[in-house]
Amino acid sequence: MLNTDVRKAIFELHQKGHGIRPIARALRITRKSVKAVLAQGTVEPSRIERNTELDGYVERIRELYTGCQGNLVRVWEEMEAEGIRVGYSTLTGFCRRYGIGVKPKEPAGRYGFEPAEEMQHDTSPHRVKVGGKLCGLQCAGLVMCFSTLCFAQLYLRFNRFWCKVFLTDAAQYFQGSAHRCMIDNTHVIIAYGTGKNAVPAPEMKAFADRFGFRFEAHEKGDANRSAHVERLFHYIENNFYPGRTFQDLKDLNLQLIHWCDRVNRTFKKSIQAKPIELFQAEKPRLKPLPIYVPEVYNLEHRIVDIEGYVSLHTNRYSAPADLIGRLVQVRQSKDRVRILQGNKLVCEHDRLQDGARLRSTLDEHRRRGLWRDKRLGPMPALPEETVLKNAGPPFEALLRKLKTQSNKRHVTAVRKLYRMFLDYPTPALREAVETALEYGLTDLERIERMVLKTVATQFFRIPEIDDDPEGEENG
Repeated sequence: MLNTDVRKAIFELHQKGHGIRPIARALRITRKSVKAVLAQGTVEPSRIERNTELDGYVERIRELYTGCQGNLVRVWEEMEAEGIRVGYSTLTGFCRRYGIGVKPKEPAGRYGFEPAEEMQHDTSPHRVKVGGKLCGLQCAGLVMCFSTLCFAQLYLRFNRFWCKVFLTDAAQYFQGSAHRCMIDNTHVIIAYGTGKNAVPAPEMKAFADRFGFRFEAHEKGDANRSAHVERLFHYIENNFYPGRTFQDLKDLNLQLIHWCDRVNRTFKKSIQAKPIELFQAEKPRLKPLPIYVPEVYNLEHRIVDIEGYVSLHTNRYSAPADLIGRLVQVRQSKDRVRILQGNKLVCEHDRLQDGARLRSTLDEHRRRGLWRDKRLGPMPALPEETVLKNAGPPFEALLRKLKTQSNKRHVTAVRKLYRMFLDYPTPALREAVETALEYGLTDLERIERMVLKTVATQFFRIPEIDDDPEGEENG
């Protein structure tokens, strides 16, 4: 088909009196084409209409498309059931030509930002191999829109506590914050509403006021409004993770900070500069950090269990023994777990990774007993055990058997034998122990019954008393 310029040249040459043959020779086209253009009489080429076997079923296809809820496969199946047999590609092409189920395309806009005007924050779920295991993590990112300076961290989960931790670290990384923080309509920050009507939760609004910025949510479905931070997530997945190994989450986040430092010093074609260079012009306009940045923490209440520990996110942290059974406050921050009784700090632990099912025991909380740490070496002899060994060979032999046959309950058995030693006469107890050792018996309850039987017949003889002594004298 001849384009508009060639058709226009044909009419101009024809008006100047040139014949069909010279026009065709000058424009290097056939005489037939010249005749056809002159016959049409218009510069604009006519649209070629291709007739298809579906032209008479336009309205029926629209009805089926609505009834099948926009599923063209079902429309194709219903048409075959009605006897209209066409290829599936023919149906989809026909629907595109007549605008059935086709959303009109809109050009993507471009947003311009002044220095320190806006920063964009969002999260994205990532699958990362940490410590040799594939883990589901939440990647949080923050980008300065003018300089495109970026900061990112990963977390096992992302709630309001971790959101405040991340934004605090980001503000300290940038040494300030922009006037506006653009977010999506996440419930982590937004209490209710969407877009312009979104209202941040009171605690998140108070947090933003402390650093001098405000949260704003973009309209639902407007993905281009957060393009800077979305591009960051794509870059992290395709440039940061491949070829790197991570021992744990702490090691991963440390490497990610170093990666952000390198990216921020790399030349970008989109801005024709290095982000760190543009940030030098943006930094003076940032909202400065407050003179005091408090540590972000979350306060919970726990009861110290019978082993002297409090549970937090499947991990257990030791507490002093005098707090067993009492209610304490557990203040968890990014890296520390503090146990308080009222306003008094009782102890402080390094925070374990959530969900690790580990136990943190401070040295001053290690006690002798059932759960003694094996790294401390063998448990020293109990005072009761020393007394029983000095009481004679039978008791010492029974102690050895008790320790061998019931190692986990050795302390309980020794203390029970010591109680029997204090309660019953030593000769009766020694006799029962010797008999038990002769038959290989170590059950302390049976030994105690043997002692009681001996005591009842030998050590407490009750004299016979006449029922009526006065009657005998009178008789």
